[in-house]
Amino acid sequence: MITVAATAANTTTTISTLLAIATSFLLLLITSSPTTPKSSNYHTLFLSTSLSTNVSISNHLQALTHRPHIASSEANSQAANYVLKVFTSSNIPSHMASYHVLLSYPLSRSLLLTTTPQEPPFSFSLKQEPYKGDPYAAVSGEVVPTFHAYAKSGTAEGPVVYVNYGRVEDYLSLRKKMGVNVSGCVVLARYGKIFRGDIVKNAYDEGAVGVVVYSDRKDYGGGDDDGGRWFPDGKWLPPSGVQVGSVYQGTGDPSTPGWASSGGDGECERLTKEEVEKEGDVPLIPSLPVSGADGEKILRSIGGPVAEHDWQGSKDAPTYRVGPGPGILNLTFKGQENIASIQNVIGVIEGAEEPDRYVILGNHRDAWTFGAVDPNSGTAALLEIAQRFGKLQKQGWKPRRTIILCNWDAEEYGLIGSTEWVEENRELLASRAVAYLNSDCAVGGAGFNVMATPQLDELIKKATQQVTDPDNSSQSLYEAWTSSGTSPLIGRLGGGGSDYKPFVQHVGIPSIDLAFGGDTADYPVYHSLYDDFIWMQKFGDPMFHRHVAAASVWGLVALWLADEEFLPFDYQSYAKELQLNVKNLEGEISNKDINLSPILKSIKELEKAAIKINDQRKEIEASKGWRAWKEYQMKVRDVNDRLMMAERAFTDRDGLLGMTWHKHLIYGPTKNNDYGSQSFPGIGDAVRVAKNLQTAESWHRVQHEVWRVSRVIKHASLVLIGQLT
Repeated sequence: MITVAATAANTTTTISTLLAIATSFLLLLITSSPTTPKSSNYHTLFLSTSLSTNVSISNHLQALTHRPHIASSEANSQAANYVLKVFTSSNIPSHMASYHVLLSYPLSRSLLLTTTPQEPPFSFSLKQEPYKGDPYAAVSGEVVPTFHAYAKSGTAEGPVVYVNYGRVEDYLSLRKKMGVNVSGCVVLARYGKIFRGDIVKNAYDEGAVGVVVYSDRKDYGGGDDDGGRWFPDGKWLPPSGVQVGSVYQGTGDPSTPGWASSGGDGECERLTKEEVEKEGDVPLIPSLPVSGADGEKILRSIGGPVAEHDWQGSKDAPTYRVGPGPGILNLTFKGQENIASIQNVIGVIEGAEEPDRYVILGNHRDAWTFGAVDPNSGTAALLEIAQRFGKLQKQGWKPRRTIILCNWDAEEYGLIGSTEWVEENRELLASRAVAYLNSDCAVGGAGFNVMATPQLDELIKKATQQVTDPDNSSQSLYEAWTSSGTSPLIGRLGGGGSDYKPFVQHVGIPSIDLAFGGDTADYPVYHSLYDDFIWMQKFGDPMFHRHVAAASVWGLVALWLADEEFLPFDYQSYAKELQLNVKNLEGEISNKDINLSPILKSIKELEKAAIKINDQRKEIEASKGWRAWKEYQMKVRDVNDRLMMAERAFTDRDGLLGMTWHKHLIYGPTKNNDYGSQSFPGIGDAVRVAKNLQTAESWHRVQHEVWRVSRVIKHASLVLIGQLT
């Protein structure tokens, strides 16, 4: 108790004392909160060499890749247990989230080539050969035979036609420039440019009866620059190397489109095989992947017109002709689809102040073969982050918000593990997820690459300024990245190439996907037998410094999102991005009676809303020293909720036309390439249809899509402002 004397002098002194005590108490409340500058000390420690080591990452990668581990295999279950053990030993409470999903496996396949009626058909071996001195030769027999997952079972026979990459524009060139029709033929396409599932679908749409896809030497074998120096002497794909993969065009378990595959038979609603086919996402003609050597043999059997210059191979390859024939291909594939168990590994570091706000990091674990680059370079980096977080916890760190570490299963089949988890937890994620941070092939070579939703751009740039360039320690990663000439510097997450897809395109969660290297020239052994630890050790990242840098950027962004008092989102960047997208759209519809003013007006409103919420944040920060603590925290929470929820507003419940699972109207895939990302995907697809049909109705559809996009942008503005109309 404090007694106040009844004199003016004493009263003045005592009031001063009381004010000082009150101020000290308020400062104590502020500085004892989890949002003090103390967190920045932990962030600095996260990047220190005392916590990070390339040796531990190398050991993780070696442990994860010592056997092939396709989804649902025993080896993949062992890899899941390894991830779980590292999480739990890092003081991260963890569990398995299991699903029962429809997976595809090969039972038998054959490919015969008949060159002349007088000669017997040539039978391809369809085998990848271990290299001399291969330390994994003893377990290479565990690799599933080369196939396309979910390929149509059956036999296709017909004259062969070479179709370049099998794109829509390639078939247009065949018809209009060379007078070639592929109806009734087996087409030969080379890998690259588009998703393999779209290669098969485009062939079916053109009337082909079967598809063979090969890895051309020009793209994967070193071409004219380094021809012949294939793995293990060089980084390039050996002649027998085959890129396997899924040709399923949907997302998640094909038998449970839109809902989670939780529970076994009888415990979960499932589509029948006939219903799955009616959904339209599984192929309707057989297909097979083959090696570059097999592809060249087939090419030598093709006559007809000479292919265009940019369809040709490397300088010592045969002259590519388009056919049809005279070579005839007989392709037979028999597959089996079973309900199999998969396991996601989930680790949770509960937030001290906002446990109901989630910062999620994810990477998949399953691989077609050994998966040193795809995906276990990312898994090794995720485990490195987990161990660093564990060490930070021992130092006293607790995140403000909950951090969730996710190791997905069955990504290779169609993003199945992540999609089932998102579909099962959709409502919680929609109301609580701050951001999703993905890394799949974390390291496939040199050069930093990142895709993101635009409000995270500045955060990524800031993080790379704090991390040393793994290939030149005299500069920051940011300096190396920005001087690389990459344009645009940050890509967008409209494609379906990895596990960010259900988070961004289905729910509308701000997201990032990061990697070192990753294109064909960096990583030509993609999805082949040769994506092993030796390839990574010799060519991908010999010193494992790129792995350390990937973990550092990935983890630092997560820490800032988890610990910063105000979410570091910048929606002014988003508005600027949308303005650029509209300019590009104007070029697509010039001389057409399409009114873009609704979108332009909505973007202006978004820009104003972004400025307003930034001003509100500054006002709240300035009040920290005098506003009541509870009131202050409520103000912070309100601003953060609006920043978090604005991305959700870019989604529409009806989704994209013909792709209703995809709800995001700003970023999505193109209809003819699931790997391709486009802005305003609904408008873009409507424009392509209208240009083809040239009818008033088709152009009206374009205008309708313009209105839809303008509405979701306005919704985002209203969310940021936080006021009802």
